[in-house]
Amino acid sequence: MDKLVIEGGKPLSGSIRIHGAKNAALPIMAASLLAEGNTELHNVPHLLDIEVMLHILERLGCNTRHEQGVVTLDTSLVSSSRVPEDLMNKMRSSIFLMGPLLARFGEVSIYQPGGCAIGERKIDLHLRGLEALGAVIEEKDSQITCRAKKLIGADIQLDFPSVGATENIMMAAVTASGTTTITNAAREPEIQDLQNFLNAMGAHIIGAGTSTITIHGVDRLTSCTYEIIPDRIVAGTVLIAAAATRGNVTLTRSNPAHLTSLIHVLKRAGVQTSVCNDIITVSCMGRPKAVDRIVTSPYPSFPTDLQSQVMVLLSLADGFSIMKETVFEARFKHVDELNVMGADISVDLNTAFIRGVPRLYGATVEATDLRAGAALVIAGLAAQGKTVVEQVHHIDRGYDRIEQLFQSLGASVERQPVSFVAP
Repeated sequence: MDKLVIEGGKPLSGSIRIHGAKNAALPIMAASLLAEGNTELHNVPHLLDIEVMLHILERLGCNTRHEQGVVTLDTSLVSSSRVPEDLMNKMRSSIFLMGPLLARFGEVSIYQPGGCAIGERKIDLHLRGLEALGAVIEEKDSQITCRAKKLIGADIQLDFPSVGATENIMMAAVTASGTTTITNAAREPEIQDLQNFLNAMGAHIIGAGTSTITIHGVDRLTSCTYEIIPDRIVAGTVLIAAAATRGNVTLTRSNPAHLTSLIHVLKRAGVQTSVCNDIITVSCMGRPKAVDRIVTSPYPSFPTDLQSQVMVLLSLADGFSIMKETVFEARFKHVDELNVMGADISVDLNTAFIRGVPRLYGATVEATDLRAGAALVIAGLAAQGKTVVEQVHHIDRGYDRIEQLFQSLGASVERQPVSFVAP
């Protein structure tokens, strides 16, 4: 178990390239099971969630290698469609294995997935989508088994634009007989990346990035080489950290189109932003301005995965801001930790009221989940004095050595092992 020790008050400065998107890499790694052979994925970060997915694929019979950002997957000898319970409990994204395993083997057994405790995240939309394609669902205790002799294309209307359900249905339908249409589909860039990967394997999918996705079933897919898109949430975290520390940072090989809602908020906060092709630069020489109201919502609206990070910036702003969370009901756990550092934030149900303060102060705080942990790192970078962020394993799920990322921009942050004192 590690902790991060941060000496705050230093403006971030410099240029950096953001690693590949975890939320694109995980479903794409799962989708590699749809074809037999060697799949090579580039720009894959070294993250805890990526390691867990690799371990699951190995337990299913896949040969894997992850070196210098390249993941190689040989799926030729995969013979099991039963996902191990101990590994499913570690990561919610293991749910992505349902669609491809069902499509390849006609059967898949999983358990309720784990992950960050940020609120209830049911998988009923996943199951209903697979059922619409012809799967028979059996639930016994915590185990869920899906069987289908043959998957048949269908028109599927999602009650909510769930990213995971959209991607699972896409992967299951890609070799189904006939045409599948997903209406009210999620529109996130990671879904577009999955479509592009599947099409590179020989699929016939159109519409990703819109609310209607059409999948024309094909007989078989073949392995391919593919590069994962940059991680927009990591990119957003760095941009917010630059603004919170009153620094000047440039992101290279980014995709500004994926960050439109954040860039809009930064501009409203008085942060200087510049976009040119795949380069984003932010500069903040003075105290940011309050933003009257931000509401999280599915893409292309403001992402829930950047809510906690931007709250740090607003806690330092001049004035009163309001943040409403509409995606997860338990995503304000970082508020108490920020208040320990001198922030003035109160919460009423799903709305946070933020009264900006001139500065934050270093303290010992605990990362309760992935994005809350990233927010506390930003707070530590901007704060006066020393901050210790504990439970860093949560942060490691989505950031590839976050201390090295910020060190490259001039921050004073170190990873240290936690010392246990015998009672």
